[in-house]
Amino acid sequence: MKFVDLVRIAVKAGRGGNGCLSFHREKFLPKGGPDGADGGKGGDVVLEAVDGLVTLADFEYNKKFQAGHAGHGKGSMQTGSDGADVVIPVPRGTVVRDAEAESKKILADLVEPGQRYVAAVGGRGGRGNAHFTSSVRRAPRFAEKGDPGTERTLLLELKLIADVGLVGLPNAGKSSILAAISGAHPKIAGYPFTTLSPNLGVLAVDDQQIVIADVPGLIEGAHDNRGLGLHFLRHVERTRVLVHVIDLSGDVLRAREIVLREFEAYGMDPARPSMMVGNKTDIPGTEENARLLREEMERVGLQCLCVSAMNGDGVPSLIDAIVEMVRLCPRPKGTTSLAETEPVALPRFRGTTPLPVSIVHLTDGRGFRVEHANLEKVVGRLDFDQEDALMKFARVLKRLKVEEALEKAGAVAGDRVCIGEMEFDFQPDRIVEQELQ
Repeated sequence: MKFVDLVRIAVKAGRGGNGCLSFHREKFLPKGGPDGADGGKGGDVVLEAVDGLVTLADFEYNKKFQAGHAGHGKGSMQTGSDGADVVIPVPRGTVVRDAEAESKKILADLVEPGQRYVAAVGGRGGRGNAHFTSSVRRAPRFAEKGDPGTERTLLLELKLIADVGLVGLPNAGKSSILAAISGAHPKIAGYPFTTLSPNLGVLAVDDQQIVIADVPGLIEGAHDNRGLGLHFLRHVERTRVLVHVIDLSGDVLRAREIVLREFEAYGMDPARPSMMVGNKTDIPGTEENARLLREEMERVGLQCLCVSAMNGDGVPSLIDAIVEMVRLCPRPKGTTSLAETEPVALPRFRGTTPLPVSIVHLTDGRGFRVEHANLEKVVGRLDFDQEDALMKFARVLKRLKVEEALEKAGAVAGDRVCIGEMEFDFQPDRIVEQELQ
């Protein structure tokens, strides 16, 4: 299977259903009253972490996800059906980022199986005319349209969740050690960068299963995007234990120094539990390098083992050491989503202090735009073909004192005014009253 750990996807939630404008009609009941019901809620797009996936390769062929639209309300108080949610399975360890933000801020970190993040929230259903009845408004002749669903572009970044990470320079024998201790079958060859993507193996000991990741070889300058290092360093971030693999046939001290420098430049915690493994003791003349490596590790206080992945020398001791270190470093619990997954309710007009409106001059200099989150939502929900919709709109404008704000900004009769997607000519109430007199 192709390994992919960074993809960009587009998600769009379903639109809310429209409210219904209806009046009850029944024989011998001429004034049954309004009975238009609310529309349903649009479907959400949800990301869910699942076991069994180790790559984001599926998203290379399917990058757009659309949730279901809701049903419209009907007469006789029949509420519209909710739109169908779309649940997208992602591997554990998937980090969700906002691709449209300059900072690419993290929205969610899905670590544990079943953990969810609502990536796009379905639109609210419009309210039917039965919703607006009151003691003074017995027969409202308007209903709301449903809100559109959230639409956004996300960046999915996979950081593999492994208990042990095998790290080291190219051709150090990490894949060979993985095959020797876990039974995995990675591609093994005697040239650098044989491993082009992380390999996973499972070491089963007693009732414990330890996931081991063979991370592709680092080179000097990996943190500056040289070689494969920067692309795969993210997969080392979540490992509990690091096993540094050193080729005993080369300069062992310099090899270790290069890896530590790259980790430090990448911002990785230098205090993470780790051990040193010298590989290729089967090659003649490596005894001196093995001695130097052991002495240096004893000086810095790190455990050091020398093995041969080729013929199996020292592999049982390495397995015991890994198991013991993993047991001493228990797996941390998964974090929860870093962002709100539910829509933030806008304050109602009734019973609250209205938020002030903002008046902005249009770029062409021939009008004004009124900016106010609640007002723009009201405009989007009203169907101005309905009899009382314009009256409701006028009441909202009066409550928010939009006319006064426009005049303060310099608007005069006849100027173009934009609110959301709606445009109209400014006509102050006092001028209309003068014309009627």
